[in-house]
Amino acid sequence: MHRTIFDTPGVNTLLRALSRGFLHLNGWRVEGLLPPQAHKAVLIAAPHTSNWDLPYTLMVAMCLNLQPYWMGKASIFRFPFGALMRWLGGIPVDRSKSNNLVAASAQAIRDADGPVQLIVPPEGTRGKVRHWKTGFYFIAREAGVPIVLAYMDYEKKRSGLGPLFTPTGDVERDMAEIKRFYAGVKGRNPTQFEAQ
Repeated sequence: MHRTIFDTPGVNTLLRALSRGFLHLNGWRVEGLLPPQAHKAVLIAAPHTSNWDLPYTLMVAMCLNLQPYWMGKASIFRFPFGALMRWLGGIPVDRSKSNNLVAASAQAIRDADGPVQLIVPPEGTRGKVRHWKTGFYFIAREAGVPIVLAYMDYEKKRSGLGPLFTPTGDVERDMAEIKRFYAGVKGRNPTQFEAQ
C-alpha cells in the first residue's frame, strides 16, 4: 500500500488534533475503538449519501488512529488532484472496466506489511440505490479479515466503529444481519439511504 497522510509523521499528529477540535466544535461524537484483531480489516462506510462523507470519514479516521484506504471513482484522481487523493488514502476504481477488484483488494490487504483498513461504501455510489453491492463482503472473505461496521449518523452527529462481523459464506443471511445494524443510521441525505 502507498504512503498516506495517516502514516506521515508530524502531519498526522497535527491533523489528528485539528480533526478532534473541528468535530467537537461542531457537536460530533466519535465512538468505538479498533480491536487488535482488526488491524487488517474491511470497514463498511455507510451511509454514503454526500460528498461531505469523505472529509468527515477522514477526520473520524484520524481521531481513531486508523490506517485507512478508500476506493473512489477514477475521475477524482485526475490531474491536478490525483496525488492529493492518493495521499489521503485513495485508490482509484475504473467502473467502466471489468477487472477483478475483489481479488486485487484482498491480495493488497494480505500483502500489507502493517495495519490497513480498507473503507468500502456498500452502496457503491452516493446516489440512491435499492440494493447494496457485496464487494466489501467478498474482499473481507477472500482476505480472511473481519468487517468493521463503521457508521456516520448525521442526525445524531455520531460516527465511529461498531461491532466486528465475520463473513460466514451465507451472503444473504450475513447481508441481512449487517443491514440491521444500519437501520436507524441517517446519512446527510437520508432519502438516499436504505438499509433494507
